[in-house]
Amino acid sequence: MKLPWTKGAEEKSVSPMMVALSQLGSARWGSRSSEALTRDGYLRNAVVYRCVRMVTEAAASVPLVSAHEETANLLARPMPDEAGPGLLEALYSHLQISGNGYVEAIRLGEGEAPKGLQVLRPERMKPLVDGRGWVMGWIYTVERRERRIVRDEAGWSPVLHLKCFHPASDVSGLPPLAAARQALDLHNAGADWAKALIDNSAKPSGALVYGRDGARLTDEQFDRLKRELETAHAGAENAGRPLLLEGGLDWKPMSLSPAEMDFREARNGAAREIALALGVPPQLLGIPGDNTYANYKEANLAFWRMTVLPLVNKTAAGIGLWLSGCFEDEIAVTPNLDAVPALSVEREALWKRIEAASFMTVAEKREMAGLPAVDGPLTEDAS
Repeated sequence: MKLPWTKGAEEKSVSPMMVALSQLGSARWGSRSSEALTRDGYLRNAVVYRCVRMVTEAAASVPLVSAHEETANLLARPMPDEAGPGLLEALYSHLQISGNGYVEAIRLGEGEAPKGLQVLRPERMKPLVDGRGWVMGWIYTVERRERRIVRDEAGWSPVLHLKCFHPASDVSGLPPLAAARQALDLHNAGADWAKALIDNSAKPSGALVYGRDGARLTDEQFDRLKRELETAHAGAENAGRPLLLEGGLDWKPMSLSPAEMDFREARNGAAREIALALGVPPQLLGIPGDNTYANYKEANLAFWRMTVLPLVNKTAAGIGLWLSGCFEDEIAVTPNLDAVPALSVEREALWKRIEAASFMTVAEKREMAGLPAVDGPLTEDAS
């Protein structure tokens, strides 16, 4: 029998013709821009959304305190209709999604103390860079209206820019989710494929068999059938779409079983990579697989120590240094770890060790415990 895709070749054996369609090609990955990661990740993927919410809500629950009265008031009530945790949650969310976080100081006039703080959206920010590569200001665009925010005469910037380290950029930060873009695409594609199968009655793929006793399709029929398969039955959007058979065509299922394809495990593996990139132990999300930690309590403590506290400490140090240039005072902003229930056991153990240290003075013990200094002479009975 002459094969339809050959010219002049002859086959002595007679067998039914089989037309199979293969769509295995190069993978298509999504963009790593902050807008694409926000759309495909936070707004579309449940794992990304939950990871970002866990990190930001935990970090925003840690109060930032300062002995500087004006700074303390700004942190407690940055805007008339917003409390401090709301501002911190928005700032942490932008850092987790886009790798950049911007806070603007609201002043009634140049040289005056800030009266409020507000978070700016990273995708609306454009840096103004001089010839040396230094950021001299920002352009904030809202509905095609641009607002220039530049440094004052003293060189202080009204905008605080916090970012994740980016080895290929001097200005912008690297979105944490960008490192897990492939896992995000795999997780979303798995959901799209499963949904397409459900929409098409979960019909499996297969092959078409034609002809008995040497019968075969003509070249025109073969090309027409191939085009119909490619246009009407290829891709995730057509997964499981039923075929209309005619003219002696027979359907032979050839797809692998769900156990062989193991889509569920592939999605679980992608979910673990997403959680890893965002600093959340998969055990806290209920993702099955290898559990690195012995129990939930241990995983939660590691989450606070390795993800939440570094983010909070970095933000507190950045805000303190930024406001020091405005108030012209040395301002220290620190997290109040005593207000974190997850760290209460560690704090209690620290207090016991400090109390048992007979070689330390009361002032040294208070400093080690993170307590403020007490005016006047200290005795062993001072609290």
